[in-house]
Amino acid sequence: MAENDHRTLIDELLAQQRSLTAVTQFARRHDQHELPAQAKFYRDLLPLAAPQPGQQYAFEVNLDQCSGCKACVTACHSLNGLDDEETWRSVGLLYSDDWRAPFQATVTTACHHCVDPGCLNGCPVLAYDKDPVTGIVRHLDDQCIGCQYCVMKCPYEVPKYSARRGIVRKCDMCSNRLAAGEAPACVQACPNEAIRITVVEQRAVAEQFRTPSAAAALLNPFLPASPRPAITVPTTRYISSKPLPANLLAGDHVRATPAYAHLPLVFMLVLTQLAVGASVASLFVGPAQWLTLAALVVGAGALGVASLHLGRPLKAWRAFLGWRRSWFSREVIVFGGFVPLAAAAALAAWRMDLPGWLGHWLAPAAALTGLMGVACSAMIYADTGREYWRAAQCFGKFFGTTILLGAATALALGHWFASLTQSECVALALILSVTSVAKLGFERRIFLHLVDEETPAPTPLNKTARLLTGELGLLARVRVALTLVGGVLLPLVQLLGRTSSAPLVCAALALCVAGELLERYLFFTAVAPAKMPGGITA
Repeated sequence: MAENDHRTLIDELLAQQRSLTAVTQFARRHDQHELPAQAKFYRDLLPLAAPQPGQQYAFEVNLDQCSGCKACVTACHSLNGLDDEETWRSVGLLYSDDWRAPFQATVTTACHHCVDPGCLNGCPVLAYDKDPVTGIVRHLDDQCIGCQYCVMKCPYEVPKYSARRGIVRKCDMCSNRLAAGEAPACVQACPNEAIRITVVEQRAVAEQFRTPSAAAALLNPFLPASPRPAITVPTTRYISSKPLPANLLAGDHVRATPAYAHLPLVFMLVLTQLAVGASVASLFVGPAQWLTLAALVVGAGALGVASLHLGRPLKAWRAFLGWRRSWFSREVIVFGGFVPLAAAAALAAWRMDLPGWLGHWLAPAAALTGLMGVACSAMIYADTGREYWRAAQCFGKFFGTTILLGAATALALGHWFASLTQSECVALALILSVTSVAKLGFERRIFLHLVDEETPAPTPLNKTARLLTGELGLLARVRVALTLVGGVLLPLVQLLGRTSSAPLVCAALALCVAGELLERYLFFTAVAPAKMPGGITA
């Protein structure tokens, strides 16, 4: 009793506060503005609980409610402080051209936070991380070197390169906001509540997309007119109260525009393949000393040119970190070994006082390493899943360039230094001519896809063929002319002996190099990757 007599008013209020129910506590917090002002609008668009093991967060988009207003795009842009031309969320259009079953829907899309993300698997510096709890695929800006390989690896065009920063950036589902119970910017901004965050089972999504039913195999189980989901297993769910027609088209399905040229990569690929070709030729023909020296100088120069492609070239030394999964890292490692081996082979070829076994093993080791590097280069692009960059195309073009330029270099150096026998000269000229014709014939097969031009949904290869006959047609014709003159006509004239050999074969080499540079330029600019539906203008 004496103890109660000493209780003050403050003691009574504290005791009363400790006895409040959860509902009363929430009401008081709301009255005191402790909750976000718009929480009542987006609270139902967030999961009630965090993902359990084997689950992850995912976007869910209701196609019936999306009006294409782009409020989600502007909110994402403003909250994340994106550059003027940088967007992490976009809005596209799906429609049916069948008058008997009209259909139209707008589609909002951002990063799909895939179960098996291509950006993460391809990154050479481990600049991507998939959160083990939330499943959100995050980009680590401080790790990025700006190689842009993740842009090529993602079939949904999600990562965006910022030239001003020299790095790639992407949507992270506003993970900081989610951790605090706030909705992502796009979810909170949508006036129709067309976007929400949900929780999905990763195994179930993978099974659905990688082992689809017979019916789902005919209709893209992810979203019509989008890349096949088996590549990366996207987790975004697109829902609608009515079944989606199988013949839906993207609003921009006819559009074919040249892609980014990647000029440093154009020179790097051609020069490395010339260096490897020279290294291989040094094993078989006369001017071995000069060929090994050419392989060293051109190979080292190619690696220097490649660094110009990076947004942060000073961090290029870290490109080996992703060797377990990234063909980019493997290419860096292999060509990083090729140049020292080429240097050692050149030293052995020029310093005759070195042990004979050294030169005997170094030259083949350099050539073999270089061929492995060319294979890695081809796999970098074949691994992106783009139709124009199929493995057969990449290996055929890259090794064709290696043989063509290797023969042209050996022929030029051999005539210049008068170190070729007549039989070697004839053999190299024939190899150069046959390879040039075969390579041009191999490349011309793309025009077989022009027959699809009148179909409702042009294929990516049809778009590539249209680019090579239209906007890029002049360059494609110049490329053919350079190779025919430098790789076929001049070697045949040289064989007939109608003019001086050395200037002629040097001109042939220059024309062949120029032709291969144009071919590699078209390799990048004419590719038409499958992508998410577009077609909505501002």
